[in-house]
Amino acid sequence: MGLMALTASSLSQAQPQLWQSEWPRTDFDNTSIDYSEILSGGPPKDGIPAIDDPQFGTIADGEAYLADTEPVASIVVNGNARAYPISILMWHEIVNDEFDGLPVSMTFCPLCNSVIAFDRRVGDQVLDFGTTGKLRFSDLVMYDRQTESWWQQFLGEAVVGEMTGQLLKMIPSRTESFAKYKERFPTGEVMLVPTNFRRSYGENPYVGYDSSAQPFLFRGESPKDIAPMAYVLAIGKEAWSLDLLKEQRRIEMDDGTVITWEPGMNASMDARVISQGQDLGNVAVQRRNADGEMVDVVHDLTFSFAFNAFNPGAPIYQAWPPES
Repeated sequence: MGLMALTASSLSQAQPQLWQSEWPRTDFDNTSIDYSEILSGGPPKDGIPAIDDPQFGTIADGEAYLADTEPVASIVVNGNARAYPISILMWHEIVNDEFDGLPVSMTFCPLCNSVIAFDRRVGDQVLDFGTTGKLRFSDLVMYDRQTESWWQQFLGEAVVGEMTGQLLKMIPSRTESFAKYKERFPTGEVMLVPTNFRRSYGENPYVGYDSSAQPFLFRGESPKDIAPMAYVLAIGKEAWSLDLLKEQRRIEMDDGTVITWEPGMNASMDARVISQGQDLGNVAVQRRNADGEMVDVVHDLTFSFAFNAFNPGAPIYQAWPPES
């Protein structure tokens, strides 16, 4: 066995012992991953505090602090809509909410630009989540407060502890401009700026991150034929480059899925002030349901390195139809 393998093996065995004092309730004997893949992101457990009692207001309330081009993460439950501004998620990464009777966690990993909403029920148990301060493949590792198992945000999968192997159900969500959200849901709700934290809401602490050559704190293989920090649209085990979506504007697939792109939404990982970020554009992914209605499909606008890390070898399309 080579020196590198020995080092990784030793690290994998040593890390749970180092973590145990901070995580006495976590069952580190139960895991589906190699512990050498987990790195400290800097903050300690809950050093990035989740929001557990989010407050919501009207569109007019949101207009008091949101520019029309700023990104918000939106979900629809039973015909009702809620928007979670990325300018808030940037500083908290997790919002534990209940919307029209549905326990929801809205999550955002800045280093992967990954915005995913989860149903936080596992069986009969309702979980609520916090941040571990750890990263795997540069992606947020969450934990549930009920068992202190660790969960991979990109997958919604428990990878350490009692819950290992359990999957959270993803809820269709969109990351769209506040203007687009207002147009779609003029009576929708908007999460308000928390008053119990002091954060620079509206600012991006990772200035210029999405134009970096390499991701931060990433150990893994980069995808072939596309820059690791290129934006891609991920739908299941397939991805489409953002450049392709900008070129095509509309892609229709054989299964009825329709992808659309239009300008008007700032990137959150670009400029210091989010509302001044480059125009990333609005991406929507829909499919016709059994009633003939077009409904949102689970998707994520993320970086190519992150998609590839969790879907090694999966296709990232840069031409459509795909080149043979």
